Amino acid sequence: MTPLLSVQDLSKSFGSIKVTNNLSFDLRHGEALGILGPNGAGKTTLFNLISGDLSSDSGRILLEGRDITRLPAYKRCGAGIGRSYQVAQPFGGMTVFENLAVAAMFGAGQTRAQAHDSSVEILRRTALLPKANQLAGTLTLLDRKRLELARALATRPQVLLLDEIAGGLTEKEAGQLVEMVNEIRSDGISIIWIEHVVHALIAVATRLLVINFGSKLAEGTPREVMQSPEVQRVYMGIEAQHA
Repeated sequence: MTPLLSVQDLSKSFGSIKVTNNLSFDLRHGEALGILGPNGAGKTTLFNLISGDLSSDSGRILLEGRDITRLPAYKRCGAGIGRSYQVAQPFGGMTVFENLAVAAMFGAGQTRAQAHDSSVEILRRTALLPKANQLAGTLTLLDRKRLELARALATRPQVLLLDEIAGGLTEKEAGQLVEMVNEIRSDGISIIWIEHVVHALIAVATRLLVINFGSKLAEGTPREVMQSPEVQRVYMGIEAQHA
């Protein structure tokens, strides 16, 4: 079966620093892939390459067998790649509902009526419906994280890229977010999640990929990866060793 997303020998350098180094992996339909790596490993750069925020130096990215390597970000979004950002950047002067409607109309190409209906449904699923008319710039950290997730869903993605959405949250708040992400995956959306809160990641991921200095260090089931001596060495002193 053709992978939903295939990253093939992807490389990216900034000057003499190679941030992504011939990296390859596949994402299957309905899968949740967790990505681990120390700070500076190239995780967010990888997301930027997949979403089109950055162009690669070499390699290919295929979505359902179609080469999207040279497509601009807005066309990748329209093709089915949605993402959240590590630092939430909503339109602060717009309401929560308006943030979603913009994403639905310009990301998913919906009409105003379609955007209204889909936005209401997503707000309900992400526990933001009571705050639909609140300005996005006044939200708490948890609700900004929820809004990042909701805006990504409004673009109707096949592949959802989540960049450290549990960061900065309490254990209880992270648990609420995990429940939402698992519900999203149960609806058939495939997920790639970068996260340092390892217990949250393992509660969702069916497979883990560990990268270091832009290269693949380990890949496999969460149990296999977390028991790897090399992964434990790289994560010495980081939360992963206690997962």
